[in-house]
Amino acid sequence: MSRLLASLLGAAIAVALVSSSVFVVDQHRYAVVYALGELREVIQEPGLNVKAPPPFQNVVFLDKRLQTLDTPDGERYLTAEKKDLLVDAFVKWRIVNPRQYVIAIGSNADRGGERLNQLVRNALTAEIGKRNLADVLTGGKRTDVANAVRADLASGAKDLGVEVVDVHLKRIDFIDQVNNAVYERMKADRVRVANELRATGVAEAETIRADAERQRSVIVADAQRDAETIKGEGDAQASQIYAQSFGKNPEFYRFYRSMEAYKATFKGRNDVIVIDSNSEFFKYFKGPGAGK
Repeated sequence: MSRLLASLLGAAIAVALVSSSVFVVDQHRYAVVYALGELREVIQEPGLNVKAPPPFQNVVFLDKRLQTLDTPDGERYLTAEKKDLLVDAFVKWRIVNPRQYVIAIGSNADRGGERLNQLVRNALTAEIGKRNLADVLTGGKRTDVANAVRADLASGAKDLGVEVVDVHLKRIDFIDQVNNAVYERMKADRVRVANELRATGVAEAETIRADAERQRSVIVADAQRDAETIKGEGDAQASQIYAQSFGKNPEFYRFYRSMEAYKATFKGRNDVIVIDSNSEFFKYFKGPGAGK
């Protein structure tokens, strides 16, 4: 019985030793082998590998795929005019030199993102600090800033054993104080434009109104002139007709003139005239033929 237990124990120990001495490297990872805490070997090709069991040798795996460094909140940066901006960026990077990466970062491989983040912040501080506000906010020039940051990161990233594939500025915003100043400036600019448009509209309205008034005056003057001309022609024709009629019958002319005089004298019910009834003025009131 004791021999069986010893055999089983020995087999278990052998299996444990074999399992702790064999490891698989897949196509997405690097394997870094440490011997008593010191870097011994970096395996970059996928496959089955053998090492000494712990604590003699240990393996740390590093991801060789593209990784994303994303800042959770906007960081504050100063432009050349000392304007505060909140910039939110992300970086695409990957490990290309695992040995250099381990030497630079140490045994804690997760600290690589922290080191790279610090490099990104330094590069953003330098690039934004030498540009004015418009250069940072303009769409095309914002891409120039991102490309410049990527170029600045090349040397530091190489020292870490990583490659920076892409840098993108997701969001650029003002802090509250700058936001208020920008809004007030935009408001003042819009008010100025509105006032200019309003003044232009008033001036154009006055011009249109003056032109319309001038045209009205011309039209009224032309109408009055034409009316006076027509009236004059009518009066001339009437005078001609009267002259022809009165020339044929002088007595009718005298009668007509008397009727016109009566009409002009007695315009209202209350009109009163004191005159001798035998006056020449009333001769046509005495009966037919009184004017002879």
